[in-house]
Amino acid sequence: MKLRTRLIISFCIIIFVPVVLAGAAMWGFGQFQMRTIRQAYNMDGNAYDYLTNSIKVLSHFTKADYEALQKVAKEEPEKLENQDYLDEINRELAEKYSYLIIRKGDNLIYGADVNTDVSKKLPEYAKESAEGGSGVYVEGEDQVILKQIDFTYPDNSEGTIFIVTSMKQLVPEVKKMMIDIVTSVVLILIFTAGMLTIWIYRGIINPIHKLQGAAQNIKAGNLDFTLEVDGKDEIGELCQNFEEMRLRLKESAEEKIASEKENKVLISNISHDLKTPITAIKGYVEGIMDGVADTPEKQDKYIRTIYNKANEMDTLINELTLYSKIDANRIPYNFKRINVADYFNDCAEEVGIELEAKNIKLTYINYVDADIQIIADPEQLRRVINNIISNSVKYLGKEQGFINIRVRDVGDFIQVEIEDNGKGIAAKDLPYIFDRFYRTDASRNSATGGSGIGLSIVRKIIEDHGGKIWANSKEGIGTIMYFVIRKYQEVIN
Repeated sequence: MKLRTRLIISFCIIIFVPVVLAGAAMWGFGQFQMRTIRQAYNMDGNAYDYLTNSIKVLSHFTKADYEALQKVAKEEPEKLENQDYLDEINRELAEKYSYLIIRKGDNLIYGADVNTDVSKKLPEYAKESAEGGSGVYVEGEDQVILKQIDFTYPDNSEGTIFIVTSMKQLVPEVKKMMIDIVTSVVLILIFTAGMLTIWIYRGIINPIHKLQGAAQNIKAGNLDFTLEVDGKDEIGELCQNFEEMRLRLKESAEEKIASEKENKVLISNISHDLKTPITAIKGYVEGIMDGVADTPEKQDKYIRTIYNKANEMDTLINELTLYSKIDANRIPYNFKRINVADYFNDCAEEVGIELEAKNIKLTYINYVDADIQIIADPEQLRRVINNIISNSVKYLGKEQGFINIRVRDVGDFIQVEIEDNGKGIAAKDLPYIFDRFYRTDASRNSATGGSGIGLSIVRKIIEDHGGKIWANSKEGIGTIMYFVIRKYQEVIN
């Protein structure tokens, strides 16, 4: 899930979920408490109407007591002078946050000392606003609801019963309901916040912790771990990019180690292969200096050997120079349009002279049309042919050897085949012969040594020409090297 979507959902949850759950909780508690209030106080109709009108609630609270005292005042007024009876009624009213005040004539005969402020504000006898079961609100230091019952004592004196209900006290069930609602809202908010925290933690914080751990590993140089990617949001994409970066860093580190290893192998190979001709040169020079070559024939032989060894050294140094350019991708190319027939005819003629001197038969066959052209660097392409043929000669190992060069037209490419009847290449070695420093000759003798970079140079040049090179070989029979280069095709508008 996208981070933007996650934030929108979080916003909606924060806004709507608490409101909906709180509303449901309030409705549920309200229904329960209203049912309780109706049962406890014998309320008629909708209990919510009473809760929105506190005077109505508190007035209804003492409704039964009011009606009972009204009946007593009418039928047995003498009881209202009985202290014990009045104390009993007062105890019952005390449970409803109310108390009695009895007036006879102008004198308060009961309850006057409970609240002197209220006692001073009692309405007059037979005042219409104070009569009835609803009561009136009396404002002052103590806010109360006052119910008034006027009657006549047996001695014909005026009497009044006042039921005073304090508004400082709330109906207990209403208070409990409010506490329950507030508690429910708090719990709902805690639940919502907890769920959002867990959701966001799993979706954002967990991946960030993984990224922190991965960064610490990379900082410590440890690249051998895997950053597991969960989800397809922005954080997941960041983790994926981080994992790809780790893989690239690991590949780079491995390439660096491999390159250092290859450089060590190259130095070892070059050192070994240079040491052999240098040792030979020193030996033949010492022979000349010590007078061992005491005839013109021997001197000529020694000098030619020294010259050949120097050429071997020059070839190795040239390969090393070219290798450094390949490693830095700095091979100097000079691409030109080349006529295939003319170019390979010249190559075959040049190579044939060298092979004839080594008693190796060369066969050259050109199957392409005379007007076929390619785009190539003549010098580097000649290096490819010379390296392949040089490699064939080095591993020929037969008294009567032959090398066949065939040039074919294969659609959009020309294909060059160089075949020899040498000792061949083992099947296990064939996939690796174009790798740098790979050598099938474990003996490393001076006749078949080499730096192990000749065929890797060949592959690099062919690939830079947009072509491909491969080989087929059978041990004891020979090897065929193939490479293809794309033909030049003139664009016609």
